[in-house]
Amino acid sequence: MGELPGIEIRALSTTDEFAEAVCLQRQIWGFDELELLPVRLFIVAANVGGQAFGAYDGNRMVGFLLAIPGLKGGKTYLHSHMLGVLEEYRDRGVGRLLKLRQREDALSRSVPLVEWTFDPLSIKNAYFNVERLGAVVRRYVLNQYGTTSSHLHGGLPTDRCVAEWWVASARVEEIVAGRLRARPAVEARIEVPTNIDALRREDPKEARRIQQAISEQFLSHFAKGLAVIGFEKSERAGAYLLGPWESD
Repeated sequence: MGELPGIEIRALSTTDEFAEAVCLQRQIWGFDELELLPVRLFIVAANVGGQAFGAYDGNRMVGFLLAIPGLKGGKTYLHSHMLGVLEEYRDRGVGRLLKLRQREDALSRSVPLVEWTFDPLSIKNAYFNVERLGAVVRRYVLNQYGTTSSHLHGGLPTDRCVAEWWVASARVEEIVAGRLRARPAVEARIEVPTNIDALRREDPKEARRIQQAISEQFLSHFAKGLAVIGFEKSERAGAYLLGPWESD
């Protein structure tokens, strides 16, 4: 499917807009009510230097992004907590438009870093984050959110990779612009089988075994100072490519 024309990214500012984003959250993840991020969190984020953006097809919100400010080493950064797109609008560039608006806003405020977490078993998200946006990964968190009610998580522990998006770096600038960039030497690979989503539904024990094996590899490689610097896809697997990385 090609990219959709006419999608507009807008900053969210009203209670009704925030409530619409909460409705999308329910549709996309299928969370129980207790696990939904409430309207008041969107209000707080928008008022304390965070970000709340909606993607609109005409008057219909079809995606949203929520980020909150954080402090690390005495420097401000943005934690991009949630980005969701309705199923019928996925794989058509909506998520990338939201992230590019996020980057534009961060650059305008001289915020150098945007971080977010993602499921290491999600091949599509990994490719998008690393290859389409230029994020790198140097940290792995075991069961960050506990077991959730979302069907997307398949009842597995919520292990997460931490994506670091250095928005003003040469790496990100070139990748976002679509220019080829020389990749540092690859010293290790971590593979995720392409049938992992089916295994979550049909053989959760095997899915859990794979998740544990992958987590051990990430923790071992990160302990040696390696970072995820690339991602490759094949019919059989998605592969995280690890090597040395220094911010530029």
